[in-house]
Amino acid sequence: MSTALVGIGAAPAGAASWTPKSPPMTTPWTDQVSVDDPLPEYPRPQLTRPDWASLNGIWDFAVTGRDAGQPSSFTDRIRVPFVAESALSGIQRKITENDKLWYQRTFTVPSDWNGRRVELNFGASDWQTTVWVNGTRVGAHKGGYDSFAYDITPQLNGGTNTVIVSVYDPTQTGGQAVGKQRINDVQPHDGGGIFYTAASGIWQTVWLEPVAAAHITRLDMTPNLGDSTLRVKVQGASAAGRTARVTVSSGGSVAGTASGTVGSEISVPVPGPHLWSPEDPFLYDVKAELLDGAAVTDSAGSYTGMRSISVAKVDGVQRPVLNGKFVFQTGTLDQGYWPDGIYTAPTDDALKSDLQAHKDLGFNMVRKHIKVEPQRWFYWADKLGLLVWQDMPAMDTGKSPDTAARTQWEAEYHAVIDQHRSSPSLVMWVDQNEGWGQYDQARIADEVKAYDPSRLVDNMSGVNCCGSVDGGNGDVIDNHNYVGPGNTAPTATRAAVLGEFGGLGYKVPGHEWYPGGGFSYEDQPSLDALNNRFTGLIDSIRVGRLPAGLSASVYTEITDVENEANGLLTYDRQVVKVDAARVKAANQALIDASRNPAPPVTLPTGQYKSLRVTTPGHTDKYLRHQDALAFTEVVGAGSDSVLKSDATWKIVTGLGNSNCYSLESRNYPGEYLRHRDFRVRRDADDGSALFKADATWCAVAGTGGVRLSSVNLPGSYLRHIDSEVWLATPGGTHAWDNPATFTEDTTWAVEAPWAP
Repeated sequence: MSTALVGIGAAPAGAASWTPKSPPMTTPWTDQVSVDDPLPEYPRPQLTRPDWASLNGIWDFAVTGRDAGQPSSFTDRIRVPFVAESALSGIQRKITENDKLWYQRTFTVPSDWNGRRVELNFGASDWQTTVWVNGTRVGAHKGGYDSFAYDITPQLNGGTNTVIVSVYDPTQTGGQAVGKQRINDVQPHDGGGIFYTAASGIWQTVWLEPVAAAHITRLDMTPNLGDSTLRVKVQGASAAGRTARVTVSSGGSVAGTASGTVGSEISVPVPGPHLWSPEDPFLYDVKAELLDGAAVTDSAGSYTGMRSISVAKVDGVQRPVLNGKFVFQTGTLDQGYWPDGIYTAPTDDALKSDLQAHKDLGFNMVRKHIKVEPQRWFYWADKLGLLVWQDMPAMDTGKSPDTAARTQWEAEYHAVIDQHRSSPSLVMWVDQNEGWGQYDQARIADEVKAYDPSRLVDNMSGVNCCGSVDGGNGDVIDNHNYVGPGNTAPTATRAAVLGEFGGLGYKVPGHEWYPGGGFSYEDQPSLDALNNRFTGLIDSIRVGRLPAGLSASVYTEITDVENEANGLLTYDRQVVKVDAARVKAANQALIDASRNPAPPVTLPTGQYKSLRVTTPGHTDKYLRHQDALAFTEVVGAGSDSVLKSDATWKIVTGLGNSNCYSLESRNYPGEYLRHRDFRVRRDADDGSALFKADATWCAVAGTGGVRLSSVNLPGSYLRHIDSEVWLATPGGTHAWDNPATFTEDTTWAVEAPWAP
């Protein structure tokens, strides 16, 4: 239970009564935020205690120069835990590397806490935080994404206590982990690109908690399906040599219990475990106790999910396997920004909502992009059932970090891993992204794997992009392709994943951060076009890239963010741009195809064949070349020999990919069917890599025939329209991409040759 606190008191002298500022966009939860008790939920779901007291609410506030000491007066008020740049904080001002933030409030400790230690907890504060209680400095912390706490018992006075917090946050000028934060104007403006408003100061819940002198500080839980146990390390303070007891239960029924020394691994039996998965996110209750003889001196609640994640050969291809089985991971890039709270969701329901949106759209995975969310976000991912790829927030781009920055970044990464290592939804750590602040890629990947061997490791997301360097190790090879999906091939040791793709844009009038300033990787002229193009991309992964070895894809992105207009939802979460049922069906078809793969489509190499149209009303037409261009034309027994030869092709091993095919002209040997500027034609092989790719087609299953997908533009197909033959894209904007009869027009029956 959260205990009510006394001591906020009246506004300081000279300060106006606190009021929120107007956000640039209003979310459905903006007006639901409590003034005095925002985000009242218990903030640490995997280590719970019944007694605690939130310090969220109105604090005295001041901004000074970066080198200044404590201000003599606090002339403003701020609503914690919203950052000073946000409207919900009531401050909404730009913070620079020349500023220092100061917070102050009073509190009293409930009398029934007497005899216990009192800890002051911070979910996260960005970046360099120093804390005083009743005038005594109790600690300092560097890091914007990990929690920290101080035992303040010696500083308490038995009455009204005062806590003061200072925060210095240089954002990208300081060399630390910043993710997408940049020092910009807080009001909407043009530009910004893929970087957004900074988030300075306290941005997660602050709370007090009474604990025993010897108490549990963390539970490190790793399921082991091999012997149906939960491996638990009970971490503690002032508890060396103590015995810990761990009990796993479900619905009040005990599944198993075991005891061991604090800090050592305890194997708790979980016989016949009910496995956790996105389709069935079953969670067990966990209770940990510290013992002094038979007496329980401390107790904490938690939960776990029994699941495994690894990489294994599946039909000869490296794949990520969940609970020993391959399932395609289809997700989005989730950046965790809010127009009203910036880094902090306005309410717990809001925090949950983005994850629920993934479920509603049929995704089974989310990549949390270079931001680390509060622990309650992971709780909702665990409970709703989403696989999580967690990025470590990057340092600034275009810089080689110095020794101090590297040491700090790695220390913070370890703290983040420790904080979230027991979440069953979290299946992969993503070390670095597109080369931003990159260094020691292979070493870091090895160290992360050693520090948490129970999860996959991605040494670099976007190894094909932006000057990034692939460490060559880790569990996956990760490309970025816009719009994509491109070609990402597995290796002998790594599964292939598409860490970013898509970026389809549509600006919804009345729901833009800076009207007219939005951008995307490919603007769509209408919502219908957006739906067609998006589902076309997912379908192209299912029919082309999945069989070729791709195991996961991350669409950019779940919501618009400031001027990025490529979300499936608007930035204010007021509008779902896509047809949810249609998107969910496309994702489900992709997931189903990974579980029940269709047999590969093969064509008879070295043989002459003719390709017949399957579109109703045109089934007497065949693919032919004429004056070097590709057309369809009626061919019959009475047709002349030139037409029959023009409509006959030799199927050969793909010039640009040996797993695919090329079509060589019957009457122009050495000339092949290729696309150029989308038009399909017959050209001579000039020996270039571009020609070989343009002239290579991958066979995928079609109803009543085969579809031929371009090897260098995956998801685009050989299509006839108005008797001409084009390279067409589902949802594309060209005339030859017309959605009418698209599937039929791109399906060809491979038949006996007209000119053997």
